Amino acid sequence: MAPNDFIESPVFGVGVTCLAYGLWTLARRRWAWAHVMIGTTLSLIALLVLARIPYASYKKGGDLVSFFLGPATVALGVPLYTNAQRIRKHLPAILIAVTAGSITGIASAYLVAWSLHASPPVLWAMVPKSVTTPISMELARHLGGSPELAAVFTVTAGLIGSLIGPGLLRFLRIRHPIALGAAIGTSSHGLGTARLIHEAELPSSVSALSLALAGIITSLLTLPLRWWF
Repeated sequence: MAPNDFIESPVFGVGVTCLAYGLWTLARRRWAWAHVMIGTTLSLIALLVLARIPYASYKKGGDLVSFFLGPATVALGVPLYTNAQRIRKHLPAILIAVTAGSITGIASAYLVAWSLHASPPVLWAMVPKSVTTPISMELARHLGGSPELAAVFTVTAGLIGSLIGPGLLRFLRIRHPIALGAAIGTSSHGLGTARLIHEAELPSSVSALSLALAGIITSLLTLPLRWWF
């Protein structure tokens, strides 16, 4: 197979993604500061830029990787089921926290975009940034925003939250596993949850529940915005 044919095949996108993720996972085991998701993302960007590979060529395999987001999200139900009894005791508090976090996320995103005089497509793409990517893209499309920009804002929010979220919360002396999981799941969706999976089971379980609840609550809160504005 010629090099150009290989780059244009889905095998290329899947292969370089898995390779980069595997290398950064090994790096994480050796150096605690290494962040798997950010390292993988930056490595792929560097590869495409330096090798002058069109994003469309990588996307043929990248779409296959994205397809497995669904099964991966469903798999988060396993630790959730394991800790169901402990979570049930705190369910009212989790619902209140996720609702408050969703409202804060929507309001803060709107105010930041509005204060920077963002155009409507950018503003409405930023509003649902705190929920998982498929939901944020659909909400942005309904609101009149750019789904592509919504995906960028959502991934950025997840990466930042997974990078500094747990450390920031512990610095603020928020160390209860229920509170930690609810905060990360509400603000940083799947990427933040993936970070917690490497640390403890209970916070990651609460985070998985919170990201699902945040998707529902944010959808219910943002749909009326289209009629309002």
